[in-house]
Amino acid sequence: MLILTYDGTFEGLLTAVFACYYEKLNPDDIQVEGEVEKNFISRYQLIRTEKEKGDRVYQGIEKNISAQALKNCYYAFLSDGENKSIQIYRYIRLGFKRGRDIDALLTSKTVADLHGLVQKVLREKHRMLGLTRFMELEGGSLYAKIQPKYNILSLIAPHFAERLGPEQWMIHDEGRNLLVIGTEGKWLLRQYQTEGERKLHKREALFQSLWKEFHQSIAIKDRKNPKLQQQFMPKRYWKNLTEMQQNSAPGRREAGS
Repeated sequence: MLILTYDGTFEGLLTAVFACYYEKLNPDDIQVEGEVEKNFISRYQLIRTEKEKGDRVYQGIEKNISAQALKNCYYAFLSDGENKSIQIYRYIRLGFKRGRDIDALLTSKTVADLHGLVQKVLREKHRMLGLTRFMELEGGSLYAKIQPKYNILSLIAPHFAERLGPEQWMIHDEGRNLLVIGTEGKWLLRQYQTEGERKLHKREALFQSLWKEFHQSIAIKDRKNPKLQQQFMPKRYWKNLTEMQQNSAPGRREAGS
């Protein structure tokens, strides 16, 4: 059994795909180096990331399959699924055989598996556009904490870059220690290490109180449906939602879609 390993980046995965074609490799699995549990039965081969090779695969997918197929690969990569790498490789391999028709092959397990990952990521993206709450910090910049199931910061950043315009804003993915910083319609994604508690603007508590009052005022007791609420707003999001907090700690400004 051959298992390829790579550095965990999208470029690294595309480099591994390049190696499969040009070194005639037929891997049984592709895993991130450092995360794979190695055994004595399998054979492991580390593929080192090379930008030129990754770019050739990137351009090949876009040209010989489709731009949508390239998006599908990237969205699936953001899913953090355990088998995402090998599923993406199999999808690309089938795509080079079938060309632009690949996404019409709905009975293909290869296509169905990848589309499943894509849909999970897109659903998470849609939810976070409406469930991201910003706090105003000292100095006037806006800061939000999120804990998404999938790695969707790069997908929601363009929305907030357009929506918040000249504001200085940050969204922190606490689980992955990633931070996106934006202003003037531009944004940057980087690794982030928390540097203590951020100081809030003195008027932030007022914004929180007003938002809670608004949320309570529009609620209709007779139509309260906790199960339906959790279907659209699962409990794992509540930690960072002002309206779901019962204490008086400073909260967030709504900035959804």
